[in-house]
Amino acid sequence: MSLVRLNIKGISYSQTQNGAYALILNEVEGDRKLPIVIGAFEAQSIAIALEKEIRPPRPLTHDLFKNFADRFDIVVKQVIIHKLVDGVFYSSLICERDKIEEIIDARTSDAIALALRFKAPIFTYKNILDKAGIYLKVNPKKENEEQDSILVDDMVAEEIEASIQDNYMDKSIQELHTLLEEAVKNEDYEKAAKIRDEISKR
Repeated sequence: MSLVRLNIKGISYSQTQNGAYALILNEVEGDRKLPIVIGAFEAQSIAIALEKEIRPPRPLTHDLFKNFADRFDIVVKQVIIHKLVDGVFYSSLICERDKIEEIIDARTSDAIALALRFKAPIFTYKNILDKAGIYLKVNPKKENEEQDSILVDDMVAEEIEASIQDNYMDKSIQELHTLLEEAVKNEDYEKAAKIRDEISKR
């Protein structure tokens, strides 16, 4: 399967899920966007890594991991979003120490926060982008302008929100309850919040 390189387009606040954000990844050699729901802490950590001027007074968790890795000569070479199951993305950190490569499982939000700190490229497989990638109607003038903020505008945010919600539209109430139980059992609270919102809408 071929890998597709992604970069970070921006972060959108979720209107339907309290405290949740959508991280928008952009296909480097194409127009598709990959929206991923992340928590507020991870959104803050990614935003701080993107905004070079902001320096927290004490290291955040991802900064601590970077400092720890630097001290022991561990380098994150790349991040691969390798699986998509029921709207949840699974990722791996490809790490190297003493020319020995290791693959470490990670939540996608954590993996991207670390990729930014290690200046590591982010990839996904073509079939994942085919399945979850979306085309956004972005004003071409705005697209070419220098982006002052990492927060995407409201129109784009609404479009992303609709595409994320569509993931559960075809599920029955019974299936949604089963998925909710699984998500809570696996401590995947971001996914649980999405499913709960869909159940509430019904």
